[in-house]
Amino acid sequence: MKAVRHARDLRKGRHSESGRIYLVTAVTLHRQRVFDDLPAARILIRVLRREQELGRARTLSFVVMPDHLHWLLELGADADLSVVVRAVKALTAKRLGGTIWQRGFHDHAVRRDEDLLTIARYVVANPLRAGLVQRLTDYPHWDAIWL
Repeated sequence: MKAVRHARDLRKGRHSESGRIYLVTAVTLHRQRVFDDLPAARILIRVLRREQELGRARTLSFVVMPDHLHWLLELGADADLSVVVRAVKALTAKRLGGTIWQRGFHDHAVRRDEDLLTIARYVVANPLRAGLVQRLTDYPHWDAIWL
């Protein structure tokens, strides 16, 4: 019988590398559409920007979807990816007044041969693929350094 994987097990045996680029996905608890609410989405975006101000993560692109976050980031010097993501989730939950995130997160360490611009385009095009908008400019919760 195949073992069921738990969110807390996702990062076992993995380590973070300062200066490495990661694509992180974090999902809301029970896929609740927490970020349909404009003020809630803006709180999450401010928390992402705070991580950059603290030097722990440089945001390359992100999109806040109604029930999840995609975040392409470069990990800061002496930063740990799990600590950074935990801080984002904890501060967002605190500012929104409750438990809003599923435990754990998914990450992909971007390889040197992968095209960052292609990954960033994939990230910000999520609202189009989900059918939330017809044009990306109509969706307010995304950004990329290349624009």
